[in-house]
Amino acid sequence: MAAYIAVDIGGTSMRAACYPARSHKQLKLVKIATQHPTESPYDRLVNLITRVWPSGETVAAIGAAAPGPVDPYQGIVLSAPNIPSWINLPLASLLQAHFGVPACIGNDANLAALGEWKYGAGKGHRHLVYLTISTGIGGGVIMDNHLLLGYHGLAAELGHITVEPDGPLCGCGQHGHLEALASGPSIARWVEAELSQGAVSSLSAVKPVTAKLVAEAARQGDALAACAFARAGEFIGRAVADILHMYNPSIVIIGGGVSLSGELFMKSLREEMRHHVMDAHYLDHLTVTTAALGDETGLLGALVLARGLN
Repeated sequence: MAAYIAVDIGGTSMRAACYPARSHKQLKLVKIATQHPTESPYDRLVNLITRVWPSGETVAAIGAAAPGPVDPYQGIVLSAPNIPSWINLPLASLLQAHFGVPACIGNDANLAALGEWKYGAGKGHRHLVYLTISTGIGGGVIMDNHLLLGYHGLAAELGHITVEPDGPLCGCGQHGHLEALASGPSIARWVEAELSQGAVSSLSAVKPVTAKLVAEAARQGDALAACAFARAGEFIGRAVADILHMYNPSIVIIGGGVSLSGELFMKSLREEMRHHVMDAHYLDHLTVTTAALGDETGLLGALVLARGLN
């Protein structure tokens, strides 16, 4: 039986894995840095895939999760955060031409949703929303067992819901987006701003403040750190209420690095969601939980995508 190659590309690192035809247990996994002083990110990607290529076996297809806006229909990376050279890059056709097998790509958050739906916390759910909360905030939506892509394949940018119109500037250039208020860097920036105004915290001597350090301080009883996560949870909860109105899912899954903080923000998220939802029926049999697959989410989503080609 033919094997499959799945790739998860990030601005800092990229990973590739080989999977057997009927299992999601990796045969081989390799992770490398995306950037290199003498080698382009694309060349590094090709070499990475070559390293996990199964010896003496056929590969049925390659699936790749890519950051930023992606046209999955044409297989084009429109732009990629932290990979400046990837503008309108026809990645799927390039990989297909190089390796001689079908190739497809998808937005990394969309494919994370696909991975959790097939193999993770979303198994058994036909209607699912996934939010990844990390350096940025992305999303993916499964409706009636199908990944929602939209006209140009740009659907489910859930981190760019406006939750505070006069709020801070988002990386996209707009104000008050969820990403600008509840992502990892946003949590850290809020803490730093409070410290500059004289707030008392165990983080006062920490430079630089990171969301991970804020989470550690919160677990140790630091009131400012706990407030930072509760505040982020409130913004996410407001956005989730809007998302329930739009998609009426049976499960909302929170992934990404910030999700590892668990109840530090999940409690306020649930409370704010219940407060803002327009009708209690949206909450009937609704599950709100954290992701189950950890770092494997993007790879497994890319695997599901690749298997859909055959």
